[in-house]
Amino acid sequence: MKFTKMQGAGNDYVYINCLAENLPEEARSALAVKLSNRNFGIGSDGLICICPSDKADFRMDMYNADGSRSGMCGNGIRCVGKYVHDRGLTDKTELVIETGAGLRRLSLTLTDGQVSAVTVDMGAPIFTPAEIPVLAEGESFIAQTVEVDGRAWKVTALSVGNPHAVVFVEEDVETLDLLRLGPLFEHHPLFPQRVNTEFVNVLPDGRLKMLVWERGSGETLACGTGATATLVAATLCGYADGEADVLLRGGMLHIRWDRESNTVYMTGPAAFVFDGELCQ
Repeated sequence: MKFTKMQGAGNDYVYINCLAENLPEEARSALAVKLSNRNFGIGSDGLICICPSDKADFRMDMYNADGSRSGMCGNGIRCVGKYVHDRGLTDKTELVIETGAGLRRLSLTLTDGQVSAVTVDMGAPIFTPAEIPVLAEGESFIAQTVEVDGRAWKVTALSVGNPHAVVFVEEDVETLDLLRLGPLFEHHPLFPQRVNTEFVNVLPDGRLKMLVWERGSGETLACGTGATATLVAATLCGYADGEADVLLRGGMLHIRWDRESNTVYMTGPAAFVFDGELCQ
């Protein structure tokens, strides 16, 4: 079985073209765990299968490194756009991709005939606690105090296809013990389906510096839905005005929230790493 490793801002996944390869859906979760292992497998943040769709141009079936299924990944879907265009599965530069979180629209930017950047319509953010989900009352969960590891944190929770807890801090996020804090937030009782957590600095130039702990994958170099959630949370908390660059360990993503249409757009890179073939 042939595979391709790709990355978007350092968020890396193994991709399998299920239009050409026979990979039963029931086998994908276990394969994700096997391939994602960075010591005994290929090494990745998860597995993404590119599948046919009767609703869109293609369907993205995504699994985290622990085998759990994920509805949406901003960095991963940009790589889907590059894959299907640059590998000749489509000549379109405007695509619709079916995901577990619904349909997502991609606009491909070409340089010398190859995809150099992708803008993703990330849809409308969700603030209702029951829909995120977060176990809280009210219409939203913005800058609420949550105690984790003996410290009170101001948390803004929202969903952009998967649940996020955005935490703005004054100290440099690089000084935080992410390996300790990440799992404590991910498995906090407030979040019945676990949660992705972003720790964010607001920089003097208006950029948002972010570290991320993803449910099911742990620390990653970038998270597209996380960057999207961060910009929305920053706008709600008065740290941004609907648009900003988000600086991640793996690179930069540009996020814009169109308040009139309540749609968030993310623009960033996508790149091939290598191709290979699974022997067993």
